[in-house]
Amino acid sequence: MNPPTTFRQKLAAAAVQNDSLLCIGLDPVIEKLPAAMLAEDNPILRFTSEIIEATSDLACAYKPNFAFFGALGESGWHTLEMTLERIPSHIPVILDAKVGDIGNSAEQYARMFFEQLGADALTVNPYMGHDAVAPFLDYGDRGVFLLCLTSNPGAADFQTLRVDDEPLYQRVARQAQTWNNGAGNCGLVVGATRADTLIELRQLAPRLPLLVPGVGTQGGDLESVVVNGLDSAGEGLVINASRSVIYASAGADFADAARSAAIAMRADINGLRQPTST
Repeated sequence: MNPPTTFRQKLAAAAVQNDSLLCIGLDPVIEKLPAAMLAEDNPILRFTSEIIEATSDLACAYKPNFAFFGALGESGWHTLEMTLERIPSHIPVILDAKVGDIGNSAEQYARMFFEQLGADALTVNPYMGHDAVAPFLDYGDRGVFLLCLTSNPGAADFQTLRVDDEPLYQRVARQAQTWNNGAGNCGLVVGATRADTLIELRQLAPRLPLLVPGVGTQGGDLESVVVNGLDSAGEGLVINASRSVIYASAGADFADAARSAAIAMRADINGLRQPTST
């Protein structure tokens, strides 16, 4: 069998190998690290490395949040690079940066995240239109997850406004479906707290992968996400959990606790994917 050459292929292969639709978010905050980590030369790197080592057979992807590394300054860039090196090469990296700017700036963002850091996929804000998204889509082997309907309260300020008698987030989904006709590398970001909308979004974008953050600490309903968001092949979901996994314990057992939390969430997801017959 030929090795995966695109993000979609890599994601599908990792999902099968690890029997998982669980994406683990890496959002390290120095104040939340176990006390034992603080004596390390690079406590963030030690923390992320141990989380990855403990969970790499359970995840279909990892989602480092660029802001949590960028806030550390110059050392943060190095820490992010080293964290990405710790992720096994067969598991895709979705870099969460939510970038969105005019075309020539977008080209530089694409170079930074796809070429310099080697991310397999990226979250992108589509609200400046196609010319701002195209530089990312031009990397046909990478994934581009467009913000569609997010979990934060302020999402109602714009995302649910009606445009030509449909909410704006539906227009984003339709547009993503159109842009996907090129390399087939578009996806959508939909917050888990918006799980009731996943039925309509899945109808609008039947084959696009949906990156769904907000399960766990943010209170998203896992059952609704899985039941409403799976595609016709029983796939198409990348369900992200961050704090509920990586901060499952504040003690020296944090890596073991993260593993236990990931095992439990993967089992819950798979139980909903394949209901037990009676």
